[in-house]
Amino acid sequence: MTRPSLQPPVLPGYTHVRPLGQGGFADVFLFQQDMPRRQVAVKVLHAKVRDAAVRSLAVEADVMAALSSHPSILTLHEASVSSDGRPYMVVEYCPGSLANRYRAEQIPVAEVLAVGVQVASAVEAAHRIGMLHRDIKPSNILVTQFGHPVLSDFGVATAVMAGDADDVAMSPPWSAPEVVDRMSSGTVASDVWSLAATVYTLLAQHSPFDEPDRRLGSDELKARILKAKYRPTGRADVPASLEAALAGGLRRVPGDRHHSALAFGAALQEVQRELGLPVTPLEVPSEAWSQSSRVTVDESPRGPARSTVPVAPRRHVTSSSTLARPPRTSPRAIVGWVVGAVVIATLTTALVMSLAGGG
Repeated sequence: MTRPSLQPPVLPGYTHVRPLGQGGFADVFLFQQDMPRRQVAVKVLHAKVRDAAVRSLAVEADVMAALSSHPSILTLHEASVSSDGRPYMVVEYCPGSLANRYRAEQIPVAEVLAVGVQVASAVEAAHRIGMLHRDIKPSNILVTQFGHPVLSDFGVATAVMAGDADDVAMSPPWSAPEVVDRMSSGTVASDVWSLAATVYTLLAQHSPFDEPDRRLGSDELKARILKAKYRPTGRADVPASLEAALAGGLRRVPGDRHHSALAFGAALQEVQRELGLPVTPLEVPSEAWSQSSRVTVDESPRGPARSTVPVAPRRHVTSSSTLARPPRTSPRAIVGWVVGAVVIATLTTALVMSLAGGG
């Protein structure tokens, strides 16, 4: 069935430029913000969504707000509800993704190592506030206007957190065996797998268990992932230490992998030192920040009055008419305002005439 053409929301202070993409629950548009003037990306839910999808976008906004200060995570600017009742998020506009890059060219090893450490830092930061990403892959690593990689799209993570795990669409080429086999909806270990699979893909120009010259069918790919027999990237300029670091993240048994995203990032740093490259810092938040930034599911309705996305109660679909309205003003208060305005205007006129006469 063909999807209808994308319909951008009407947002005060923003001008629609063009569509950027569409997904199962949300569409993304490029907008021009009027003040401050800049281009932004707007992710907006479809007009008709279930309660869990609305909740998941609310949690996604909260997660991204908590993590936006991290230099390798996409920045959230705003979240609210459009005039037609669709929840939306305004985020930093990134003109490209690493998915386009690795398909078009062989990315240098030094650059892949730097990207790997930066994204490992972002994943570790998410883990430290109790959040799993669950969908790490090249297309979710965007590139900012200044060429810096940032991790995006916490939608799958927050859909699970908001109680919508049944409809989560995984990305098999980068998913861990236990996720592909539906034994788990995600763990720290499965995020480490996806992180290693993503770095492997940037080097090899194909996912770890695909063929270099063709994409395998879903059943064959699943069978290979479940066996998890590591195959080298096939690049002569990839040192054995980097192959070992990748293999350490792609082991079949979760407990045999790098124990954290931080550990995987540290393994990539060791390869940088071995090759005489500048060592990319692992930017990890403090324990105090991690504790204060933890995100939970808020069941109460939220809207523009709280500058965030409204969350529908589990047993009732929240419509735009239930959002916070300004209090009604009594006729007596209106009369008082008018009289006050007249008095102020009279006094102002007398003061001006007095000053003019004295000059």
